[in-house]
Amino acid sequence: MGVVAEPLSPTVAARVRGADRETLLCDQDFPRWCLEALEAYGALVFPGIHLDDASQVAFSKRLGRVEVFGRGEFPEIFRVTLDPKKNPAADYLRGTFDWHIDGLTEDVPIMATLLCAHGVAGEGGQTEFASTYGAYEALSEEEKEHFSRTRVVHTLEASQRMFNPNPTEKELAVWRSRPPKEHPLVWCHRSGRRSLVLGSTASHVVGMEVAAGRALLDELLARSTAPDRVYRHEWAQGDLVIWDNRGVLHRALPYDRESARDMHRTTLYGDEAIE
Repeated sequence: MGVVAEPLSPTVAARVRGADRETLLCDQDFPRWCLEALEAYGALVFPGIHLDDASQVAFSKRLGRVEVFGRGEFPEIFRVTLDPKKNPAADYLRGTFDWHIDGLTEDVPIMATLLCAHGVAGEGGQTEFASTYGAYEALSEEEKEHFSRTRVVHTLEASQRMFNPNPTEKELAVWRSRPPKEHPLVWCHRSGRRSLVLGSTASHVVGMEVAAGRALLDELLARSTAPDRVYRHEWAQGDLVIWDNRGVLHRALPYDRESARDMHRTTLYGDEAIE
């Protein structure tokens, strides 16, 4: 194919060279190459590839089963914007400013996310990535043994309180309508790899005093997302980024809600429970 992946940091992300729109939509070997590269690097950057919605959906379907969010011509597209005229759920997207893994209040999180930039912010709005596979590998042997028995409760409320610490009763009711989910701190993947399950949805550690558990989770997150372990993507219009939601933390840096930032997202269903 003549396609290569060039690492962008020592721990996560690679830039894909030699792939164009035709490669993504027509090359028979590319989906397998892409999924293998995603497993290896955690995030793949396709600079300036300029996919329209039809092409993004078609390419996503070559990689796996695609979630449907709404109606219209392309119900698989979810618009990531703070403009409520473009997305009625815009207020909830402020939660993306904190480190998270999508779907941790479910038994089976999504497999991967594809994000295509149709508009970018004049200031802020970058997306950062950190490998939770790498975070596990950086633990001491003693920590690996201890954390293999640790379990954490994840809630929507925990993530929403990060930016809205004084919710109304109505907001609380909405948050708590989604049941909490308990997961192991260490995810043992079918591949044999292990990763840490962390992020803004982590509410408390099972069997630990709340403050002590919170301190442990905060410390592990800080270690996992230390500056030398993070790749920050500076978006340009037309960029496409794919990341492995099973082994990568991500967050958006804050941006003005009036900015032009408009990301079109497709997501691939997961097929692996956190065990």
